[in-house]
Amino acid sequence: QVRLAESGGDSVQAGGSLTLSCTDSGYTYVMGWFRQAPGKEREGVASIYTNGGNTIYADSVEGRFTISRSGATSTLYLQMNDLKPEDTGMYYCAARSSWLGWSKLLHAREYDSWGQGTQVTVSS
Repeated sequence: QVRLAESGGDSVQAGGSLTLSCTDSGYTYVMGWFRQAPGKEREGVASIYTNGGNTIYADSVEGRFTISRSGATSTLYLQMNDLKPEDTGMYYCAARSSWLGWSKLLHAREYDSWGQGTQVTVSS
């Protein structure tokens, strides 16, 4: 498993921006950001193939969020713009070290390494 550590969560007003970061400790094939609101299931937000850079987004964040990764610093980012109250939740960084098909990139159960989470709160 890969050790992951997120940072960057904060409380912001609607329309604001935040950038989340996640450092990883080893080889990853695919990485993703997931979020979980109280009383709700963990949902996929965005994922990226760490070698080729191809990305996928949940429909709810498409056009507002951008996932990226720096190989030089082994850091995964999530740039979040035009934040909405429904974006509130605990955001988790996740990684998988083996092949994963495109259709499963936003499925939390396919990832085997997880960070501790960072809280994002968006007020209206």
